[in-house]
Amino acid sequence: MMNGQIELGGVKVKKLYGVIAAMTTPFTKARSVDAEAIEQQVEFLIKKGVHCLYPCGTTGEMFLMSEEERKLVAQTVVQKAASRVTVYIHCGAMSQEETIRLAQHACQIGADGVGVVTPAYFSVSPRMMVAYYRAVSQSLPSGFPIYVYVIPQLAANDIDTATMEEIANACPNVIGVKYSFADMRRLVEYLQVRNGDFSVVFGADDLFFPALAMGADGTVSGCSSCLPEWFVEVYRAYLAGDYPKAKELQFLATKLTKIVRGGADISVFKNVQTMRGFRGGYMKAPLLDLPPDEVEMLRVQLKPFLN
Repeated sequence: MMNGQIELGGVKVKKLYGVIAAMTTPFTKARSVDAEAIEQQVEFLIKKGVHCLYPCGTTGEMFLMSEEERKLVAQTVVQKAASRVTVYIHCGAMSQEETIRLAQHACQIGADGVGVVTPAYFSVSPRMMVAYYRAVSQSLPSGFPIYVYVIPQLAANDIDTATMEEIANACPNVIGVKYSFADMRRLVEYLQVRNGDFSVVFGADDLFFPALAMGADGTVSGCSSCLPEWFVEVYRAYLAGDYPKAKELQFLATKLTKIVRGGADISVFKNVQTMRGFRGGYMKAPLLDLPPDEVEMLRVQLKPFLN
């Protein structure tokens, strides 16, 4: 399960694995998408050794962008990555129709797969949840893989294990789940969906090594959008079977996660990106850019690690 591929309908397709960078979306001062800065970010992340790219998710300010902006980001990432790493586009939107259009666009431009967050804000029953993912699944080619994205603390909807099993049974091209809530018990339950033939990637950066030890395929890491190499080293140590080293590296990655606030303020990630030599860009309203005094404090905290 660690080779970055999974069988879907008798064909090998790319899955999410290892360090999956949840990309930020850089905006210009006028708050338009900065495509050139996206290309810089893609190049930086690939050079630092990440295994997969995941644009247009929570870290990418997904719900603050128009459909056209999200398509521009997706196309820019796919083209710049040029098949050097696996690219999954997050396509979940506030309406089912927009989700389907974004997913179909991702397929058309050559993405390796898509992630789709649960419906948000409005309460959704298990029956509705299964119907939603069935509609998205059926709108795409049977060999095009989908990850369900579960983040109940933001979306206000969760998916219990029984419902996830229903989704997996109803949607053969749903190959896994991106789980972004720090509940290791649920992680273990998800790993048993479809008799264990179900990819699980974890969204808690500070629990990357424990998640790997339990059988997860990787982490979708917002912190890796600006500090990827520490998470890459955790994964390398884990694959080498050097668990004491992986634990030590995880402690360091967790320390860095705390410094950059673990994604609580995406502007932190963008400012660290700028410190590292490429444009992090501005935030999209109503989110605000980090005040100058906080940027300087961040610079001081990270200085021992970035030299």
